[in-house]
Amino acid sequence: MENRPATYQKFKTLNDPVYGFVHIPGGLLSKLMEHPWMQRLRRISQTALTYLVYPGATHTRFHHALGATHITRQAIAVLRQKGHDISHSEEEGVLVAIMLHDIGHGPFSHTLEHTLINVHHEDISLLYMHALNQQFDGKLDLAISIFNNTYSKPFLHQLVSSQLDMDRLDYLRRDSFFTGVSEGMVNTERLISMLNVANGQLVVDAKAVYSIEKFLVARRLMYWQVYLHKTVLSAEYLLVRILERARYLSEAGEDVPCSEPLRYMINNRLSVEQLSGKLDLYAQLDDVDILSAIKGWMQHADVILAELSRRLIDRNLLKVKLREQPFSLEEVEAYKQRAKKVLGLSEDAMSYFVFSGAIENRAYNTETVSISLLESDGSITPIANDAHIMDIQAFSRTFRQYYLCYPT
Repeated sequence: MENRPATYQKFKTLNDPVYGFVHIPGGLLSKLMEHPWMQRLRRISQTALTYLVYPGATHTRFHHALGATHITRQAIAVLRQKGHDISHSEEEGVLVAIMLHDIGHGPFSHTLEHTLINVHHEDISLLYMHALNQQFDGKLDLAISIFNNTYSKPFLHQLVSSQLDMDRLDYLRRDSFFTGVSEGMVNTERLISMLNVANGQLVVDAKAVYSIEKFLVARRLMYWQVYLHKTVLSAEYLLVRILERARYLSEAGEDVPCSEPLRYMINNRLSVEQLSGKLDLYAQLDDVDILSAIKGWMQHADVILAELSRRLIDRNLLKVKLREQPFSLEEVEAYKQRAKKVLGLSEDAMSYFVFSGAIENRAYNTETVSISLLESDGSITPIANDAHIMDIQAFSRTFRQYYLCYPT
């Protein structure tokens, strides 16, 4: 049996509002948790501007990272009890991977992912993992391999990233808890206790089929009621346009006062390769930079930037119409003309205040590795083939709604 280092027997005990006491193993994991790059996640909102609709949703990416790490430890214990060999180094590797999986998130999480930084947060997380691996003398090699799904045991990667991973189990339960939207509550204990491994893949014992169905229902409802709530969308689209206007003004040579990390990101459209040399600078960027800048921009000489900023800070958000059919160019133009009269702004300004697009919601993706059930006879059944699931085609269908944002 593999010997565990003495430090692994020590734990940092934290009180989590969702799970109660959680224990983070000592040694590498505790050191990573205390690293400044990881501590930055305390200043990154888990659900962006959702708190403008659900006042309790002020939890952070740091909360989520620790919660996901906690339930991953529980999942590993379950798999070991069912006879699957997971060494200490493999356990530490998957725990490091799940703890760091969101370390690359920028301010307000997904909202500014392709505006302020046009690089996917998972790619940035991987950059940080490689940088930390150098700092910790190669101790993250296995975690990186698991994160990239190049390790010989695919089920370890699937604990971190799959259609029934510990990331999703934690954020659904955590976001449901903090928003108060009980429809999103999932029974993580039940689902984790039913995890198993077959042919190297993560599967679920067949008797948990209804728990999986509940998980898919919760995922769909949380997207409609929380993540894609029309007022949340209004706030997030407003935030995006504020940053777009700030970048436009800065590129035109106008002064846009803000912190140095934010100024650099506004003035430079970095590729993932360029960002790899600016990780320390990027790590100084968080929600505080954005909100502080926007408060200052409320008095900016540019009336568009000032008006957009005032609307977000004062929660005087744009109205949102939702429907099943796209909005025509004529409809959008009519709203622009009305807004032009109300706001007294130029024709060019209207694209910041009146715009349309589409949102999508899909609870289950049939194009990736399926959630599979382990039957009592040892056979494996993809949930798409299970007669007990209500309607997997409905869960896998992409529901699309079209929106139109405009000021009152």
